[in-house]
Amino acid sequence: MAVPRPQLGVGIDFGTTNSAAAIFDGTELTLVPLETSGPIMPSATYIDMELQSKTGQAAIDQYIADNTGRTVEMIPEVIGEYSQFVEHGSEGETNEVETSTKKIYGAAVTDSGLHGRLFRGTKRLLGDERVRRLMVFDHPFRLVALITPLLLRMRQALQQQLGTVEASFGHLGHPVNFEGRDPHRNQLALSRLGEAYKYAGVLEQKFYPEPIAAAVSFLHSNPQAAGETLLTVDFGGGTLDLCVLRHRDQHFDVVATHGIGLGGDHLDQLLFKALLFPLLGKGEIWRRKGFDREIIETQFPFEDYADLLLNWAVSYTLNQNKYTTPVQECIEQGGTAKRKFERLRDVIQQNLSYLLFAKIKQFKAELSNQAQARLDIPEIDVDVVMSRAEFETLIAQPLADVAEAVDVTLEQAGLSYDDIDIVLRTGGSSLIPAVKTMLDERFPGKVVAHDPFTSVAAGLAIASYENLTA
Repeated sequence: MAVPRPQLGVGIDFGTTNSAAAIFDGTELTLVPLETSGPIMPSATYIDMELQSKTGQAAIDQYIADNTGRTVEMIPEVIGEYSQFVEHGSEGETNEVETSTKKIYGAAVTDSGLHGRLFRGTKRLLGDERVRRLMVFDHPFRLVALITPLLLRMRQALQQQLGTVEASFGHLGHPVNFEGRDPHRNQLALSRLGEAYKYAGVLEQKFYPEPIAAAVSFLHSNPQAAGETLLTVDFGGGTLDLCVLRHRDQHFDVVATHGIGLGGDHLDQLLFKALLFPLLGKGEIWRRKGFDREIIETQFPFEDYADLLLNWAVSYTLNQNKYTTPVQECIEQGGTAKRKFERLRDVIQQNLSYLLFAKIKQFKAELSNQAQARLDIPEIDVDVVMSRAEFETLIAQPLADVAEAVDVTLEQAGLSYDDIDIVLRTGGSSLIPAVKTMLDERFPGKVVAHDPFTSVAAGLAIASYENLTA
């Protein structure tokens, strides 16, 4: 006779930037330690030449170690072959005929010294029907296969906590709208996620919107919260998700949901461009000798470097001769810009883009707690100060996009600002004072902060325990 499973709730929050998981037994909520440092795990997968994978912080650490100081050599890709007959001997003789086969080469696209591939933010691609497979060392990997190791790691960590209870069930978080423009992107993304969770061993799946999960967590922690109508603003690393709920006597109805592809990662890139690009050679002059030995002066082609610098997972590809030679020439020409190009060289050769973004995230957090902050990066001799007011000017358009998303959500719900009783502010990017100010101006006295990094995982576990649907 089968032993009935104890009533437990399991929540898995697979995020664009970070992931978390939680367990709820009806009384105690447990955040599952996914990393030695705590419950938050970077959503990263690293696959090496033997097709072995690492996940989380270990994946990022391996990527950095494998690419620091490595010169990238791109070799042409063979895109086809053709054959021709070659005849030997002199005219009038019976000659031997051989077949000569030659390869047709395309652009230089293969990194001959690549140790492994890092995949970060793969969740962004789940709703894109055009992205079906990505090549990893000549092996086509479906998107499902790239995210399965992350989900498997979370399930295994849950299993350690659950003991004899099989970790094969749970409420699984998802954004209101996956990134992309395809009208069917949500269905496609959930189908792919469901398949990946199945391969990871999570067979009993109940998908649940992330902003509703955050609201569930809040209502559980605050059962006496005044008012019936609640607006959740979940502003995370990759997406902004919102929902309106009406709750009464521990029960609630979902009135409206909305979401856009805007998160803290975008704000980090704005800071990188504003503070570091001018210190790495953007706008400077490149002087070199032409064919007739005359000096040619052009603006340094920084646009060729920009996207790779901003996407640290592929920035190691800058360490190729076509990128490093112009930088070295700019260093040798001397002048006031020499130090800038030395910095750019160091960023490229030492693969420092991840470090720079880590410093920027810390800098952004400091701006949330004080009127100004210092971006101190001794590795490239950078020490700059920015005020909170300057930062808010820089992110004015994203802030306007957040405000518009709030308005769209209320419009879908058929409500005004005055109709909202509680505004729940969660997600790491919700800690930015300008976001809080924007919400306070629209909903004075109604905005409350709630666990910015683990509220979704906690709410999913509670929703799982209560067997809630959305």
